[in-house]
Amino acid sequence: MPFEIQPDDNQGQPIQEQPAQEPAQQDPAQQQPAQSDQPAQKQPAPDKPAPEAKVERVANPVAEFSGIDKITGRIINFDVYIDETVQFGALQVTPRVCYSRPGAEAPKTDSFVEVDEITLDRKIRRIFTGWMFAESPGINAVEHAVYDVWLKGCKQKSDVPAPVAAKPSSSGAPAKVDSKQPTN
Repeated sequence: MPFEIQPDDNQGQPIQEQPAQEPAQQDPAQQQPAQSDQPAQKQPAPDKPAPEAKVERVANPVAEFSGIDKITGRIINFDVYIDETVQFGALQVTPRVCYSRPGAEAPKTDSFVEVDEITLDRKIRRIFTGWMFAESPGINAVEHAVYDVWLKGCKQKSDVPAPVAAKPSSSGAPAKVDSKQPTN
């Protein structure tokens, strides 16, 4: 059974840390008496590692993939907008999220992707659902008999035009087109 990483429940939201709890109060009978003849001395603070800086993930609108056609040997790079589907050969690739880190941080780029195969009898069959990692493309790349697909990175912009969203009518209902009336 292949190893799959489950999506993060926080969905890119910062993690709220719980406040430190104060130690429980001791029974006064168990407390040691303070020595009053010696001046109060500060106890050295235990060595604590510096807290790691929290690095926010950057949600990107475009995922960049590479794919290879094993028959022709061609490698193709293609961009896909989040929640859009692009067909590569007999595969349909749909990224759901694409996260990266800010430029000053160590690169960690991942994307949750769904890949479907269009079979010879024109049925669609899901062959992959999971996380892909740009820094480790061999971990969760899609390996198909004819095509392989892997994540190269995430982008804020693409040369590929963004998909056009359907414009709802003013009432919020889908617009109807009456074919009997001439249009201007």
